[in-house]
Amino acid sequence: MEILKKISIIAVFILFVKPIANAQGNFAILQEAFNKSYTLEAKGDFKLAADELKDFYIENSYETNLRLGWLNYMAGNFNESIAFYKKSLTLMPYANEPKFGYIFPLSALGRWDEVIIVYKEILENSPHNTKAMYYLGTIYYNRSQFDKAIGYFKKMVDLYPFDYDGLVMYAWGNLQLGKKKEAKVLFQKALLNKPNDVSATEGLALASQ
Repeated sequence: MEILKKISIIAVFILFVKPIANAQGNFAILQEAFNKSYTLEAKGDFKLAADELKDFYIENSYETNLRLGWLNYMAGNFNESIAFYKKSLTLMPYANEPKFGYIFPLSALGRWDEVIIVYKEILENSPHNTKAMYYLGTIYYNRSQFDKAIGYFKKMVDLYPFDYDGLVMYAWGNLQLGKKKEAKVLFQKALLNKPNDVSATEGLALASQ
């Protein structure tokens, strides 16, 4: 009986240790694949960097899907990039990280209406995210939808009153709407941040006419 007990204990120990060993071994392999992908990315070999990870692809790995989304975008494989970013979003639906990544291939394909939706989702999740505010405002500005654009730039300036990017775009938005007085003040503030800035100098000259 004593021998049987010892055998049972050994068997349980083996069953317990084996999965741990396998997990550690799998992690080591994946870590090396990531390491190789970073090295290849640094050389500009984006496709090969992606291939390194595809060889050890784990469908439910957020990190692997996120990285493959980025590498495929850099390799110019925009539809593949979108697929991997979508998978990342499925795995981590509340994360902003994959949303910002998802925007890259969408922008490259000119799918701006979808880009707008993603930026708005980011702002629903993180209302004070000035990066999303800036790019969303810029999209509306480039569409000549200046009323919508300045709403986002105003929020930026309310949060960061001396931020150059917010100030200069808020100024241009006001100028486009014919609000020269407001634009002039904003361009002057922008020039205090960047005294020789070409855009703010040009805008100030127009606002002063």
